[in-house]
Amino acid sequence: MAEHSAFSLAGRTALITGAGSGLGFAMAKCMVISGARVILVGRRHDVLGTAATDIGSGAHPEVFDVTEIDKIPAFIARMEQQVGGIDILVNNAGIHCKKPVEETTYDDFNEVLGTHLVSSFALSKAVVPGMKQRGRGSILFISSVAAFLGLPSVVAYSAAKAGMTGMMRSMASELGGAGIRVNAIAPGFIETPMLRKAIDGDQPRRDKILGRTPTHTFGDPEDIGWAATYLASDAAKFVNGQVLVVDGGALIGF
Repeated sequence: MAEHSAFSLAGRTALITGAGSGLGFAMAKCMVISGARVILVGRRHDVLGTAATDIGSGAHPEVFDVTEIDKIPAFIARMEQQVGGIDILVNNAGIHCKKPVEETTYDDFNEVLGTHLVSSFALSKAVVPGMKQRGRGSILFISSVAAFLGLPSVVAYSAAKAGMTGMMRSMASELGGAGIRVNAIAPGFIETPMLRKAIDGDQPRRDKILGRTPTHTFGDPEDIGWAATYLASDAAKFVNGQVLVVDGGALIGF
């Protein structure tokens, strides 16, 4: 493997869920810059169209609701036929629910787990046969520092992200011998609409986040985009079953 090409994704097809905005958009943009064809998956046609236009050639918008579990196998089969065998899957789609424990309903909890955890399992399950046939693949789960920190008022979100970590490790152990690497990224507090939803109107929460982050800043979406590009590339060919924390040091901050 030539050193200059280790980070290249040329000739590879990636599918990224929740790719219309925020972290998903940033990861799609970085992967296209690195040479990949990227399928942008989301529920809003207008948002995906704008994202694909902004990214340019190499971005393929596809409207699909990842919570429609029964439709996922047919969707993946259609994508592989129309765009190409999926070499990289990024399970990024998610929703937020900021409520105290006693106000979080069972429906709230199930909706968050369904969007983050169940859909990512179903998508991963659907791409594995093709990856096995080709002898290579990279599956990424977008977890969160909420899987490590005790953050109040996000019990469903934290449970979903912690569940992703366990699922990732089990899959990494099972699939590594088939040439499929499975890893996760745990973003810290990144400047996205989801972060804004969590901290707007909650100055103490904002101050606490920045106070424990040694860089004293929020991250940029591209910080996650380049981390994902690295993990999907041959530069990370011996990285499997790991959680890459990208948080400006918040987990170790004092």
